[in-house]
Amino acid sequence: MGNFGTYISEPEGASVEELRQWRRERCALGYRVMASSRWGELGDGHITARDPEQLDHFWLLRYDVPFGEASADDMVMVGPDGKATDPNITINNAAYFIHSPVLAARPDVVSAVHTHTPYGTPWSAFVKPFRMVSQESTAFYGSQAVWDNEMVDVLDMVSGKDLAANLGDNKLLIMRNHGNLTVGASVDEAVGWFIFAERAAEVNVKAHQGGKAISDEAAAVAAESMAGEGSARQVFVWTARSRGLL
Repeated sequence: MGNFGTYISEPEGASVEELRQWRRERCALGYRVMASSRWGELGDGHITARDPEQLDHFWLLRYDVPFGEASADDMVMVGPDGKATDPNITINNAAYFIHSPVLAARPDVVSAVHTHTPYGTPWSAFVKPFRMVSQESTAFYGSQAVWDNEMVDVLDMVSGKDLAANLGDNKLLIMRNHGNLTVGASVDEAVGWFIFAERAAEVNVKAHQGGKAISDEAAAVAAESMAGEGSARQVFVWTARSRGLL
């Protein structure tokens, strides 16, 4: 299999089975990265990866596995009916109602990430996009949206489809009173954007209505280097390495 240490999107020339295994391994690594920040300790979050063959199916961590213990073998495939392909396995139903509509609406997306975090969740209560008040914020310049809906427990397809519609073609959705959701063309990218988003949320919370924002012109310039998918993949790998997970 490919080298986990590189910043590639996904291995080129891989067979369907190899690509499926790559996504399962990367997804499990993403959960462990989240756990290293103490995110998802209450089971409040999910990372999904689209299956490379059955495109309306996705891989998700079994609900009874703590994020820090996630392995590729703990990933289960979920169909468009919201059922795990193994009927004996329990999944997080909110993950289905959030991720399935997003993946259906965005054929360019392989992975989506959401969990409740110390800064992303409080920032979402302001129901505002990020102000350009930090370098990390510029990664989302022109590519963020806000879902102003108090349905914090997303347990039906109507809400999920509305969420996906509000995401549009952006890579970040700030969900009112709930937190952030990020998407990417790979698991590395989606998780990397989520890490960026939490950093941006921290500065926005601490500098709310204070300080001096970056101008649109300067933010656009910074976004040329910050907003590329390679930046997100690099952040994912660096974070995993720095925490001894890779």
